[in-house]
Amino acid sequence: MIFKHFLKWVAAAIIFIFVFSSGNMAFAANGNSDEESINEKFGLPIVVYGESLSPAQKEEVRRLLGVNDTSKVKEITVTGKDLVTYINGDPHSNLYSSAKITRKEKGEGLIVKQITPENITEVTNEMYANALLTAGIEDAVVEVASPVKVSGHSALVGIYKAYDNGEGTGLNKERTEVANEELSLATNLAKKDGLDQDKVSELLTEIKKEIAKQNPATKEDIEQIIDEKIKTLEIQLSPEDRQLLIDLFDKMRKLNINFDNVQSQLNDLTKDIQKRIEETVGDKGFLETVSNFFKELIDAIKSIFS
Repeated sequence: MIFKHFLKWVAAAIIFIFVFSSGNMAFAANGNSDEESINEKFGLPIVVYGESLSPAQKEEVRRLLGVNDTSKVKEITVTGKDLVTYINGDPHSNLYSSAKITRKEKGEGLIVKQITPENITEVTNEMYANALLTAGIEDAVVEVASPVKVSGHSALVGIYKAYDNGEGTGLNKERTEVANEELSLATNLAKKDGLDQDKVSELLTEIKKEIAKQNPATKEDIEQIIDEKIKTLEIQLSPEDRQLLIDLFDKMRKLNINFDNVQSQLNDLTKDIQKRIEETVGDKGFLETVSNFFKELIDAIKSIFS
């Protein structure tokens, strides 16, 4: 009986320490007042808001993107007109997805972070990164957020506008159009049976890496590269989708997009994609193990207090 009471006190103490420690850790994380230094070479980070955001939603996006002081960022809005200008989109579209762009020194690479991945339903980090590299954006930290569930396409347009209206140089319109075509094809392929977002991103990345390696001179060369990658990655595509890929990458070839300049970033993309595929495969077993652990722990605590 005494031993049982002792176990109760031990269990209560453990729970108290866990809750108290968790609270302190959360407080420390939220109370961090360190501010990132502004790179005067590139100017202020640029925050682009979707024009359909309500005032309350805009404040929520500011919070999500870490904008505590609006004087330390340049704020612009992406509109339906911009959708037409950059990607020949529908000017009447509702635009919610927003982005923060912090330019970096050459060679630092491109980092894409979705702050609200649960609300960006069609575009993954790797899809954004692939499209941005195609558009010519190579060295920056890009953070994407939306207070509501959206496909995520307007954030890409916002990033393009940031480079035109911000402190940086404007982008090549032909490249941004091809980049948008790439993103649209990627999101459409990811909806096909037998494919998912990671597999599509892996295919696009591997094709680009091979283009950088071979520097294809003809459309037939592009076709051969695509067929080889489809076979290697064991992907089944319809003749129509295969042709869309060939046409897309042939456009890139004609624009002389040099993927050799971003070879290391493409390699990093491959690693990220493969890591997530491995994690996804192992998720089921891992979650089952965690579930069983907590079930056993709860049962043990119940037995102590019963």
